[in-house]
This record gives sequence, structure tokens and C-alpha cells, in this order.
Amino acid sequence: MSSSSNYYVSLLKLCCESQNQTQAKKLHCLILKTITHPETFLLNNLISTYSKSGNLAYAHRVFDHIPQPNLFSWNAILSIYSKLGRLSQMQQIFDLMPFRDGASWNMAISGYANYGYSTDAVGVYKLMLKDAAMNLNQITFSTMLIFCSNCRWMDLGRQIHGQILKFGFGSYVFVGSPLMDMYAKLGLIYDAKRYYDEMPERNVVMCNTMIIGLMRRGMVEESKRLFHGLKERDSISWTTMISGLMQNGMGREAVDMFREMRMAGFTMDQFTFGSVLTACGSLLALGEGKQIHAYVIRTDHKDNVFVGSALVDMYSKCKSIKSAETVFKRMTQKNVVSWTAMLVGYGQNGFSEEAVKIFFEMQRNGVEPDDFTLGSVISSCANLASLEEGAQFHCQALVSGLISFITVSNALITLYGKCGSMEDSYQLFVEMNTRDEVSWTALLAGYAQFGKANETIDLFERMLAIGLKPDGVTFIGVLSACSRAGLVEKGLQYFESMIKEQGIIPIPDHYTCIIDLLGRAGRLEEARNFINKMPCHPDVVGWATLLSSCRVHGDMEIGKWAADSLIELEPQNPASYVLLSSLYAAKGKWNEVAQLRRGMRDKRVKKEPGYSWIKYKGQVHVFSADDQSSPFLGQIYAELEKLNCKMIEEGYIPDMSSVLHDVEESEKIKMLNHHSEKLAIAFGLIFVPPGLPIRVIKNLRICGDCHNATKFISKITQREILVRDAVRFHLFKDGTCSCGDFW
Repeated sequence: MSSSSNYYVSLLKLCCESQNQTQAKKLHCLILKTITHPETFLLNNLISTYSKSGNLAYAHRVFDHIPQPNLFSWNAILSIYSKLGRLSQMQQIFDLMPFRDGASWNMAISGYANYGYSTDAVGVYKLMLKDAAMNLNQITFSTMLIFCSNCRWMDLGRQIHGQILKFGFGSYVFVGSPLMDMYAKLGLIYDAKRYYDEMPERNVVMCNTMIIGLMRRGMVEESKRLFHGLKERDSISWTTMISGLMQNGMGREAVDMFREMRMAGFTMDQFTFGSVLTACGSLLALGEGKQIHAYVIRTDHKDNVFVGSALVDMYSKCKSIKSAETVFKRMTQKNVVSWTAMLVGYGQNGFSEEAVKIFFEMQRNGVEPDDFTLGSVISSCANLASLEEGAQFHCQALVSGLISFITVSNALITLYGKCGSMEDSYQLFVEMNTRDEVSWTALLAGYAQFGKANETIDLFERMLAIGLKPDGVTFIGVLSACSRAGLVEKGLQYFESMIKEQGIIPIPDHYTCIIDLLGRAGRLEEARNFINKMPCHPDVVGWATLLSSCRVHGDMEIGKWAADSLIELEPQNPASYVLLSSLYAAKGKWNEVAQLRRGMRDKRVKKEPGYSWIKYKGQVHVFSADDQSSPFLGQIYAELEKLNCKMIEEGYIPDMSSVLHDVEESEKIKMLNHHSEKLAIAFGLIFVPPGLPIRVIKNLRICGDCHNATKFISKITQREILVRDAVRFHLFKDGTCSCGDFW
């Protein structure tokens, strides 16, 4: 080879490493100008340079001008067609090749395998076995094993294992690792372990592969024994253990192993930090997460997009949303995972509006959502009861094709269910090609939420009949449905079967459902006995549920017990004082109401002001009690006066117990008439076109009088009114509410 050719080859290698196509083209021109007949070796390197930068046209042009292409020339052009998925042209070149070696066959197999043409990949492999068995090598078997693993072809994988042994490759480490990985991924972990134990020599790569396989199957103790028995460990060994422990729910041990790894002086990469930060998030270990964040900065990983996304996720799970925002804003590079982590973080911390906003910001930045991102933003719309925006995302899912992903369809079922559009929710469920337990639970929860007990129970029984296993969330829906329908005995039976037959350990939400079940039925003494037998005390929601039932049934004794327990749990939560005040007011015990108010003042407990808001034409209209700020006040108060007259004609009587002030009756009526939710509903009646539901959100629990009045309004106006308060969704229709008058 001439010195000039040698010089150009070295420059081409530099272009190849830097992916500089422009410089490669300039060199190409220079070669043509300075060398009359370039050597095949030089032209082959030029093809490889264009091939690695994906410039198919130039690579083929160079190939066409080689007078006598050699095997390397053919392989170089075959490689680019294989990598780019131009499979028909790849096959044509493969068929035209005057001679082939192992690399030629391997490129044809991997081309088909990488682009999902499984039958063709197997066909080329079988042809190789028949016509060119002497060219079989480690790469051939490794490619086929990975292919079998991805396609989950157990029988073919076993056949290839037999051929590996037949052709003498059984002791090759390069083949052993993908073979063990295949068996592990296909659930044949003991086959993988047997092969590992029989290997005469094992390197650290094989050991790491075996640890991954064991961890994947939940065999944590075996993984630990293997790891601690290793004579040689590398950073991947440690990272594999940290990741495996985290994935098996052993976050504390994962964090401890990270510390050991650091003390042992091993280098950490993005996967190490990603795994340990995920472990910190699962443990809500904010302090340790911050320490690892500091270490990330010291080791210069702060600009790594993978680590940055993990930090956003960790801070979000630890309820430190401001820190998550800070990390996110400082990230120099963001991908769809980064944006999704921030979006999900907002949703998890109750900032659903911010989640929707950041989705639109992500799109403005040119980042396309994946199924998880779109599913997450739809879930945020569901939490906001924002059907308008949710429907827009439904359209986007249809246009983008993401509707085919079960995560997106499940989120849409939940959205329509929470917004009271059960027909749309059911239609989506029916149209799904594949349904999982989440799909059934989402539809079931929608029915339960709006008091459709028969539909809920029927769906649950159908779910059991087809062999699906309900989870804890499914049972919350079923128990809620029984509660709202007054099916006490059936609800108690379901609760018992959940524990004994399904093996589900009850969480506070399940206990709250039973308290609600008994409380709604007026069986308050049974509810108290149930609470006393619980393995742990009820949470805030449980006590509030019992107190609410006592308010409805007028049970002062148990109501006082529930209120005292609630105040002991959260002394600064005004809800418990308000509920107990309502109970006293209903009984005319104004001295006790005044005493409670003094207690609130002494403890500096402030009652949060009530606000209600309604969205119309993309604008949010917010109302407070006796509001004087809206530009539509005249129309709103006139509408309320008109409604009030019609309601009284229909038999409406103002619920004075909802006014916790000892004032004249006329003053109480005036105060009730101007509650924020009534103002928002009146606005909706004026501006939201007939036929469309009126959707109102309130930051506090809806009061008894507004709840009763809204039932009358829905009947008089023949409008559906959806109110989402601090406790639940209420769908008012034809004079009834989906909550069954318990909330």
C-alpha cells in the first residue's frame, strides 16, 4: 500500500470517529484528484466511513467504482444496507456476492433480526448451517441467542444451544453470556444456572449476566451469594446488584450497597446513580437522596440526561417538588423521559394543572410524547375533571396511534369515568383489543364513583369469571359501590374474601370503605366495634367518614369520639372542627359551637376560605362566598333568585345547620344563597350551552344545603351538574346525586 493511501486511511479513520461527513467528502474529492487509480483497500475504508455515518448513496457510488471488489468491499456495502434496514437491497447484494465469510452471513442474519423479520432471519441461519457451517462463529450464535430471547422462542433457543455444543462453542464466554441471558429471560433460570455451573471458565461478564438473571426471577439470596463469592468484580457487578435489590423492593439494601461500592473505590456510571436514586425515591429518603445528588455533582454526572431524570423522579417522590423543578430547569439536555418525570412529579404531588402545562411546553420544545407521557397527562386531566382538555388528548392519541397502548386507553377510561361520561368510558373499554386488570378496575371505579352499584358488582363478577385477579384498588371500587347501594352484608363478604381468598392485606382505604359501609346504613355502633378491632387506628379519612355518618344520623356520642380522634391526629386540620360544629349546629347546641370556635382560635386553626371554579372557553372563573368581584354578578344573582323561587315551589327547604353562626334566620338564608358553589353553578347555567354538563370544582367539602339545592337545580333545569369537592365527585342528575347523599 502506498504512503499516500496510508495517509488518507488515517484521515478517514478520524472522520469516522468524529462522524464528520463534510470532511469525509472533501477527502474523497482529494483522493480522486491526487490518485489516478485508488487502491481497493483505500476505497474500502471510504465505504466504511460513509457507511458508519449512514450515507448510503455515497457508499454505494464508491463501491460501484471499484474495478474488482474484494470480500471486504462486499461486506462493507452489505453492512450499511443491513444496519439501515434496507433488507431487499441487502438480500440482493448478499445473493450477488461471489464469496462469503462468517461476517457476511452474520450481517444478513442481524439485518433481518434487528428489524423484526424473524422468519427470514431463521431462514438465513438455516441456510448457513446447510451451506456454510464452516463459517459459524461466536457472533453467529450470540446473534441468534439474543434473537431467540427477544422473540421468546424457547424451542429454537434450545436447538441453537445443541448446535453450540455440536460445533464446539460451548466453552466460549462470548456465547455463554447470551445463552444464560436467554434462559433467564424465558423463565428457565435453573437451566441458566446449570450451564453457568458447568462452565470450565467464567469471566466477570458471565457472572454479571447470571446475577441479572437471578435478580429478574426474584432470587435475591442466590444473587447475593454469587456476588459475594466472586473473585473478580467490576462496576457493572455492583450496579447490577444495586439495580436488582431496588427492583425487588429492597431499597434500603440497595442504598447500603451503593455506600459499599463507593467505599471500595469503584467508578459509578449513569446506571448506578439512576438505580440508587430510584431506591431513595421508593424509601422517601430525601436526606440520602440529597447526599447522592451532591456526589453526582462532584463526579461530573450532573449533565447526564439519565441521571438528571432520576433526580427529578427522586425529588418528586420525596414530595420536594421545588427541588425537582430546580434540577429539571438546570438540565442542559432533556429527552422524553426527563419531561415525563417532571410531568408525573407534578401529578403525584397534586399539581395537575402544572402537569398539563409542562406537557404543552414539552411539545413546543419539539419532544414527542410516548405512551407513558400521554397516559400521565390524561391522568392529570382526570384529577382536574377537565373533560375538555382530556378529549383533546384523546384526539392526539388517535392521530399519533398511541391509543393502541394499553396505558393510554386505561388513562382515558379513568378520565371519562371521573368526568361522569360513563358511556364514553364503557365504549373505550369495549373497543380495546387487549385489556388487563387495570382496564377492568378503571371502568369498575368509574361505575362505583357515580353510584352505579349493580354495574360495578356485575363487572367485578365478570372479571373473576374470566380468571383475572383483582387487586386492592379493585376492591376499593367494589366496597364503595356496596356502600352507596346499602349492600352491607355483600360488602362485608367481599371484604372477607379479599383477605382470605385473594390474600390482599387491607390498607387504610379498605378499612375506610367498611366504616363508610356501616356508617351509611346507620350501624354506627358496629362501625365503632369494627374500628376497635382494626390492627391499626383509622387514618384522617377514616375518622372523617365516621364523623360524617354521625352528622347525617345525628349520633352525638360516636361523633364526638370520631372528632376527638381526628383532632388528635391532625390538630391543625379545620375539617374536623367544621364537621363537629355542623353536628352541634344541627342539634341547636350553639354554646358547643362557640366553644369549638374558641378552641380553633386558641390553637390558631384557620378555616380555609371556600372557593369554587368553573372553566368556560379556556378561562377559569373563580367564585368565593358572597362574591362581589365577577363582572357577571348581576346576571348570576338574578339567576339564583329565579332558581330559588322555583326550588321553593318544588319543596326545597334551606338547611340551616349548614350555617355555623348563631344569627337570624333571614341572615342564614342570605348566607346560604351566596355560597361559592351556587354562584359557579349559576354561571354555568347562564353560559354553558344546554345539553352540555356543568362542571364545578370546589376546594372544600360541599355543604349540606348546597348539596340539597343542587339536586333541585338539576331537576328543575334538566341539566347534569358535576361537582368535584375536596372529598369526592358528585354527579347531580334529575334530582339525585351519585354519592347517595353521603360524603
